[in-house]
Amino acid sequence: MTGIGGKVRRALAWSLLNNLLMRIGNFAVGILVARIVAPDEFGVFAVALTVQAILIALAELGLSADLVRNGRIRERAGTATTVALGISGVVALVMIATAGWVSRAMGAPQATPVLRVMALTLLLSGLSVVPYARLQRDFRQAAMLATDATSLVVGLLTTVLFVSVGFGAMALALSRVIAQACVCLLQYVLTRMRPTVSFDRSVAASMVAFGAPVAAANVLSWVVMNAGHVAVGRLSGALMLGFYVLAFNISSWPMSALGQAIRVVALPGLAQIERREDRDRTLASAVALSWAAALLIGVLLSALATLVIPFVYGDRWLPAASALAALAYFGAQRIVFDLLATYLIAAGATRAVFVLQAVWLAALVPALAVATPAWGIAGAGWAQVAVGVLVLVPGYLVALRRLGTPLRPVVMGLIVPLGAAAPASLLGWYLAGLFPTAHAAGLVVGGLGTTAVYLLVLRGWLRTRLVEMRQPAHSASEPVAQDAPA
Repeated sequence: MTGIGGKVRRALAWSLLNNLLMRIGNFAVGILVARIVAPDEFGVFAVALTVQAILIALAELGLSADLVRNGRIRERAGTATTVALGISGVVALVMIATAGWVSRAMGAPQATPVLRVMALTLLLSGLSVVPYARLQRDFRQAAMLATDATSLVVGLLTTVLFVSVGFGAMALALSRVIAQACVCLLQYVLTRMRPTVSFDRSVAASMVAFGAPVAAANVLSWVVMNAGHVAVGRLSGALMLGFYVLAFNISSWPMSALGQAIRVVALPGLAQIERREDRDRTLASAVALSWAAALLIGVLLSALATLVIPFVYGDRWLPAASALAALAYFGAQRIVFDLLATYLIAAGATRAVFVLQAVWLAALVPALAVATPAWGIAGAGWAQVAVGVLVLVPGYLVALRRLGTPLRPVVMGLIVPLGAAAPASLLGWYLAGLFPTAHAAGLVVGGLGTTAVYLLVLRGWLRTRLVEMRQPAHSASEPVAQDAPA
């Protein structure tokens, strides 16, 4: 794969490195912030961060995804910036006006000024839409590593500075705004672009029509990810909620390390593949390899849950292992669902993505309501897995079929790794039972043994998938050789 494939492989390598370094950096920063910021002040900032996370999905309105998919970014930049600033400005004003009411509703009235300052990040996100899309479309993951590192370093330095002079929770909000402003400026420098404002009604209409379902789906996705937290908190109490949240966070490791790295490369990669058969083959190979990698991590976290949790967090968190045993598989599922959603977005089927998120939420709520009282946090975890298998997988297959995508290669890419997961899981559970909790030797022995069995069973299949992934694909900008006449 000399054209788009080579770009994708290099971008994916940089994206994985970026994610790894940023996860380590954010983990270290989190420890430092926890030591210098009082828990109540951090709680106030958490309220503001939660509100911002929801509103920023609406403010961005999927415009960057539209630019990445459509291309012609410089030609559409002025309209995109105008629409993005208009929408983000309105959302920011709403956030400022309702800050007091929202803060009181969330039990933290002191978060009101923090929320109002955080509203500035919405405007900055609107201003960043065009250069961010340019970097993503051009697979400039090394440049994106530079912007993420800038955000991390500037955020840390300004947080320490403002906390030292007594700003409290406001220090975290101000540091977030300053860091985002620096990132926005750097994005324009790296892309050699300048903010431009213009308006083309037809371009704006197509952007909104494409992006609105994406934004709504992002909001629904956030609700889906937190539905289990709400169910456990209301039905099982604060103590069980603490165990469940810890298990959910651990189960998100594959998505944080692998899924997000794949997402930023998959959208421009799939959007730029011209021939339908190449795009379908790339999807099948990407699903198979992503699922194989994610499932291995899920098997390890599930089988070794009783060792991982006490070793990392201490023996008092051991009850969370029952939830992690299930949620580890849900974390693996999320990578596949995210990749399939990205494929649909690249194909322009944004409404299907929104509908699937809505169906997911509609099925998950009653499943959690039944499983949580009956089986506690383990039941909540398995409810997530069951809904994924019984609702989301068929839903995505239906959406793919409507696009004319061959289903058999995708389905086989999901089924075959399960044959390796079964013996690997059994061995992992057996080995974990041989060691006391928080025993490093158990993690090493269990991890190596489980991984060896999994890879041994899949070795031939994985080799074939990797070869398929390296076959040439043609981007929209590359000449496509004509088939020879019969």
